[in-house]
Amino acid sequence: QVQLVESGGGAVQTGGSLRLSCGSSELLMDDYAIGWFRQVPGKEREAVVCLSRHNGRTYYAESVKGRFTVSRDNDRNTVDLQMNSLKPEDAGVYNCAADDLGCRPNIWYYYDTYDYGGPGTQVIVSS
Repeated sequence: QVQLVESGGGAVQTGGSLRLSCGSSELLMDDYAIGWFRQVPGKEREAVVCLSRHNGRTYYAESVKGRFTVSRDNDRNTVDLQMNSLKPEDAGVYNCAADDLGCRPNIWYYYDTYDYGGPGTQVIVSS
């Protein structure tokens, strides 16, 4: 089964930065819309951003606009999430997911609508 792989999580203090990466040894990432999601125990998974195929339109959750930036690195076959000015409420397990239909309006923020996902990487933000 195709699986994405996330990396780059860790522990930072409030105001710090982390850069997450999402890659695959089986998929050409540029052919897929890539969504980033996060989840904390006891809460529903939250959509963070969706990057359309071939560097098309990007959709950000309001809570991360101006602080998070998503980009593709086609040389590495990854989609990276730069997270700046981190807050305690940004903590959680971050998963990426791939959708060959693109970032569909009103759908992109539902993780289960994506074709492939990964195990996630943990982000801890201390106050």
